Amino acid sequence: MDFSAALPIFAITLREGVEAALVVGIVMAYLKKANRSSLNPWVFGGIGTGVLASFVVGILLNWFLKQVEGTDPAQAAFYGQLWQGLLGITAIAMLSWMLVWMTENAKALKGEIEGKIGKAIANEQTAGWAVFTLILIAVLREGFEVVIFISAKLQGGFVPIVGAIAGLVVAVAIGIALFQFGIRINLKVFFQAMGVFLLLIVAGLVISAIGHLDKAVAAYAELSQISICFPAASTTEMSSCLLGGLVWDVHDILPDKQFPGILLKAMFGFRDRLFLGQAIGYFTFLASAGFLYFQSITGNPIKNTIKN
Repeated sequence: MDFSAALPIFAITLREGVEAALVVGIVMAYLKKANRSSLNPWVFGGIGTGVLASFVVGILLNWFLKQVEGTDPAQAAFYGQLWQGLLGITAIAMLSWMLVWMTENAKALKGEIEGKIGKAIANEQTAGWAVFTLILIAVLREGFEVVIFISAKLQGGFVPIVGAIAGLVVAVAIGIALFQFGIRINLKVFFQAMGVFLLLIVAGLVISAIGHLDKAVAAYAELSQISICFPAASTTEMSSCLLGGLVWDVHDILPDKQFPGILLKAMFGFRDRLFLGQAIGYFTFLASAGFLYFQSITGNPIKNTIKN
């Protein structure tokens, strides 16, 4: 079994999981400080419900995609490629926003959460549900981003499950190390390093999403029997519909279906055959998202939000 596809999912789940673990840890530390540890079961209930809801969303989303693929073959080709492309764009937008937002707001994260939880537990009658809701939203937000990413990658079998579970386990371990055992971890370095890594992963998803949309256009042209795609220069030349010609073709040197090409493809979207439109999209995303990310780092640096 090829586990290379599990690595980007592991990285995404780890980063999202650590972010959720920070929220959970800050809430539990505040409850302990306020002598309200009796509300901890509501915290665990929010965690469990958030994970379960994310899992259900993933099942429903993939069931929907299977239903689309089960239609007429010609329509399945169009709708399947279209949905994969749209899911890819959704994942790109969500993960990019999360990356920049977390970097800009990490400095005030602890104070913001403590302010919310302080107001929540002020009312004895609704304190439990307020804590539950806060944790549920935090876990569900991160879980939904992971689900969208996995669905956009459309990996089959147990590979994405293994990657997601491994990332979640490590994230939980980091949370326990921070809050239960007081182990010091430089969160600034962690989030910045994971941020760069995440930028490269999402940039690879840009290549994939553009490719799916191009294939959807080609399938639509075939369905409608209209000519909207550029013809190939020859019968042997690989062509796209709207992406232009090949920028490179290293299939014979570094095929993306064999190691190490398959690992580079799973992690960073490497293609042994890359079209001009994909190359433009890749570097445009890296330039724009990278600029915003590094601006957020230099303008509002992440500081360790955990204080004893």
